[in-house]
Formats: sequence, structure tokens, C-alpha cells
Amino acid sequence: MYNLNHPIEIHKWFLIVNPFAGNKNFKKSWTKIKYLLKFNNIQYSFAFTQYKKHEIILIKEALKKGYRNIISVGGDGTLHHVVNGIMTQRYTKTYKIKLGIIPLGTGNDWIKTYSIPNSIEKSIAIIKKNTTILQDIGCITLLNGKKEYFNNLAGIGYDGYVVKNLRYLKKIGSLAFLLSGLYSLFSYNTKKYSITSNKKTIHEQCLMIVFGICKYSGGGLRITKKPNPIDGLLDITIVKNFSILDLLFNLPKLYNGNIVHHKKVVTYKTKEITITNNCESIIEADGEIIGYGSLKVTILQEAIQVLVNKR
Repeated sequence: MYNLNHPIEIHKWFLIVNPFAGNKNFKKSWTKIKYLLKFNNIQYSFAFTQYKKHEIILIKEALKKGYRNIISVGGDGTLHHVVNGIMTQRYTKTYKIKLGIIPLGTGNDWIKTYSIPNSIEKSIAIIKKNTTILQDIGCITLLNGKKEYFNNLAGIGYDGYVVKNLRYLKKIGSLAFLLSGLYSLFSYNTKKYSITSNKKTIHEQCLMIVFGICKYSGGGLRITKKPNPIDGLLDITIVKNFSILDLLFNLPKLYNGNIVHHKKVVTYKTKEITITNNCESIIEADGEIIGYGSLKVTILQEAIQVLVNKR
């Protein structure tokens, strides 16, 4: 469904709506969203996504028509594709675009960094306040030259494998992330990587390597040490040769952030990191599988204006 054809006013918002996000009653949620937008005098147009990555096409159409204020209605995957549409369009500088979210997804991890409640009412109230910061965006370049952007966290190895298995469990809700992680424990083997950053190369047997901009992933996991979405740096976590027992005994630390202090975990900050391997490890970005094998990750500072919860 499209609604792109009437005149655009300077402060009008364009909503990219994923009717398949999460496990909620979408018809009921959409009725509520429309009512609250009207009640708060927020002018908008909208389009529904109809297939995977449709957000990228819709955002480019909206920006071509002159929209500069965007709302992602869905989960982390919807937001990821909206961001990729913004970063690959040619109609305006990305930092001139405002991006807000009305969360409808399963995990809704990105909003946690900014204390945006998982609530239609409260997220629309934040949009009405219109408080923004310029957030950094990560850029992954795959071996074939393809680029993918991420706004939250990305990684290679075990977390990619968890995301792959997650697709069979998403319908059960937020517990899906934990169950997929536990299931994946018993069938995943650590891999050997060459890791180059800060003019140094190391060779490590790793469970996973994570590149963080924001704090949370996987339904509330905290596996980066001091991520800051506005400091122009990637927050790197290298989880070395963890065993199944290591993971089981440290599950609570994955959620409270203390996993970064484990003796088999290395953390640091960098602007760029290159990972090479010969094992076709799965690469994920914002909970979306984007490729396999080697990659280079860089950071684009102050790339997009995002609406945040003013404290």
C-alpha cells in the first residue's frame, strides 16, 4: 500500500510500515498508531512493506519526493533496511535526514540504548518532542565488494549462527533469542580468524567477533564494553575459544554486560577492522544475515539524525 502522491509539507513525516513485524495484532496496532499521530497533530504519509528489503526501495522513493523526516514502524530488521536505504540513496546528505521509530518487532534492541520504551504511545510522544542526535553508522564491506550498513551491532561467527537459527523461532517472541542461542551452543564450533586493526594483526580461534555502535543485541544481550553511538569508534569484542560450558556458566553475564571482563574476552575501540577467514563464517548486522567469510568494517561518524528520548 502506498500513499506518496499528495503535496509534501516541510515538517511532514513519512512512515515505512512493516505489517509483518513482531507477533502483535498489526491491524489493532496500526489503528492505534494512526489515531495517536492524528491526536498529536503529526502530519504523515506512509507505505507498507510487501517483501523483504522493500524498505530500501520505499525510502528512496520517499526521499526522491522530498521527504526528510522518516519513521520506521517495525522491529530492528525494518530499521536496518530503512538505514540501508538512507545510506545508499543519492537525493540528500544522510545527516539531513531525521529518523524515528515506532517499535513493533520481536527484539527491539536499538531502542534500548536511547531508553525509548517499547510502547506505541510513548514512542509517538518522543517523535512529537523531536529531540535528535547525530548517530554514527557502521559500514561492512564484504569480499565481493558489496556494502551493508548497520546502526546497532554486527558480528561474525556464533552470533551469525544464532541469527540463522532464530528464523525458525521468531514466532514465539522475545524468548526466541535465548532459545536460539542455547540450541546453537551444541552445534557450533569455534573458527580461526586473522584480525587486523590499529596497525596490528592477530590470529585467534574465536567463538565470535562483535562490532558495536549501540549497547544491546539478541533481545537484550550486552556484549560490548563501552559502546557510544556518537564517538566515531567501533566497540570491538573478541570472544576467544569459549567452550559450551564457558557459555552456559556465563549466560547471566551476557545480559548484565560483565561478559566483557572474562579472561577469554578482549575488547577495544577502533575506527576500522578487517577479518579474514577460510571457513565461510556467517556475518550478521542488526540481526540480519548479510554474507559469509571475510569482511572489513568501518565507521561513518554523525551519519543520521535519530530521534531519542530526552532525559
